[in-house]
Amino acid sequence: MKQYETMYIIKSTLDDAAKASLVEQMHGIITNHNGTIDNVNDMGLRDFAYKIDDMTKGYYVVVTYSVDVDGLNEFKRLMGINPDIVRSLTINMDEKEGK
Repeated sequence: MKQYETMYIIKSTLDDAAKASLVEQMHGIITNHNGTIDNVNDMGLRDFAYKIDDMTKGYYVVVTYSVDVDGLNEFKRLMGINPDIVRSLTINMDEKEGK
């Protein structure tokens, strides 16, 4: 399994319970594919540099995890179709570190 880091932005209109449920649901995708969550950094509500779909703020979450390719593809697919996730970016930590 390779290590990845994903930063994603959740709509600011969600309340704390809905936000926590969404984060748990997204991270559950990784663990359901025999992956492990190594670190979660909830960066909180932040201003956007520019408007995205008439929104100016969002909740930023950065998660570091290890998972196989099938789990990664499912995680990215479900993030892309979830209407409460504004944007996401995934990087391969192994390639970043030159492994």
